[in-house]
Amino acid sequence: MRVLSGIILLCGLMGMSVQANPSSQLLSLKQRAVLQDSLLEKRISQLLPGLMTASGIDMWLMISREYNEDPVLKTFLPADWLQTARRTTMLVIVKDHNGKVHTLAVAPYKVGNLFERAWDKQQQPDQWQALNAIIETYQPATIGVNQSSVWAHADGLTVTDNENLMQALPPKYRSRVVSAEPLAVAWLETRIPEEITEYQKMVAVAHQIIAEGFSAQTITPGVTTTEDLVWWFRERVAELKLDTWFHPSVSVQRSDNLPLDHETTFDEDKATVILPGDLLHVDFGITYLGLNTDTQQHAYILKPGETKAPDYLQLALAKANQLQDIFTGEFAVGRTGNEVLAASLQKARDAGLKPTIYTHPLGFHGHAAGTTLGMWDQQNGVTGDGDYPLHKNTLYSIELNNAVMLDSWGKEIRVMLEEDAYFDGEKVAYLNGRQTRLIEIDASTSAVSRSSDSEEK
Repeated sequence: MRVLSGIILLCGLMGMSVQANPSSQLLSLKQRAVLQDSLLEKRISQLLPGLMTASGIDMWLMISREYNEDPVLKTFLPADWLQTARRTTMLVIVKDHNGKVHTLAVAPYKVGNLFERAWDKQQQPDQWQALNAIIETYQPATIGVNQSSVWAHADGLTVTDNENLMQALPPKYRSRVVSAEPLAVAWLETRIPEEITEYQKMVAVAHQIIAEGFSAQTITPGVTTTEDLVWWFRERVAELKLDTWFHPSVSVQRSDNLPLDHETTFDEDKATVILPGDLLHVDFGITYLGLNTDTQQHAYILKPGETKAPDYLQLALAKANQLQDIFTGEFAVGRTGNEVLAASLQKARDAGLKPTIYTHPLGFHGHAAGTTLGMWDQQNGVTGDGDYPLHKNTLYSIELNNAVMLDSWGKEIRVMLEEDAYFDGEKVAYLNGRQTRLIEIDASTSAVSRSSDSEEK
């Protein structure tokens, strides 16, 4: 209990809200499925009518074969399907002439409770002809299919399924087939209030797991390696019956003659022994309710005799927080990612910072569809998704770094931060606060140190 209390106090000092136990935030697997389906039902009723009107698409058609699923179709499947289609699954979302949205499934199996079963295989053995019957009933002016040269998420219609569709469609409807990219991206990026509530809980859990990993209960300086810590995070996620959408990374910056390389920071091939005086970095995300988090934070290993991290490291973190504030202050509905990126970088440089910004949307995918605001190797703008404008009710992983020269180390370091935030159209708000102080790990209280003390006594 003393350990957990310390983690709660630590997170509070860092500006992040906490609960007594991360697992207390999490539902059973059955409860998660019920909640996930409930969220989908709300999304369909709250979002689809407006999104279809805005996109000008009367019928949205998604076709997938088992194990080669359209990324968007997967977001409509029942939670207990585990996001896989069955045989060939066709989902038809159509807006009738009265503006009402209907959700239909032309599939060999019932697709949950939100899609009306629209194919009787006994009456009509040909699945494609069953689809045509629906099209003839509603006679849509536009039929949207998921094809996109910009977003892989919105490009889920395979070549084979497209060929089959065009061959099966009556000639008069073939010219009505258009890309559903605007509708697909809007569906993926837009969040409803109920999702934000769950996201706040998810990010709190992610913060707590990082606090547990970056603690003397997990790290023994001189013994624990970065690779040990990476697998500790994986095991902790599994213990909580969660998933992660990428393998975590843990890296070290220290007072030596080795420069920081951005690529190897996130893809280290070797295990580094963690030592007193090290500045640790973690990149970590969890998947829960079909949604994803993405977080990067820093910790400092106290040297013998130290009671807190050096002021110059805390100042380096404060400058990265300053960059966050400059960046999120530039968010405005209608501005493109490239416009926000350019303005933010200029203001940051004018303030004496050395910034790199590489922020991405977050949601059903970790690197989600929506507005991209820089990539670490594309600081002059990103063609395509960087030209896409910001919309309200969207979620972003505010990912960036600021480089600082440390005279005492004789080298430049980067403070790399990533925190999940919601843009309501007016302001950007972090879902569970952000790191404003370094996590400080007292090596004298590590598991090995306590064991050694006990043996001496």
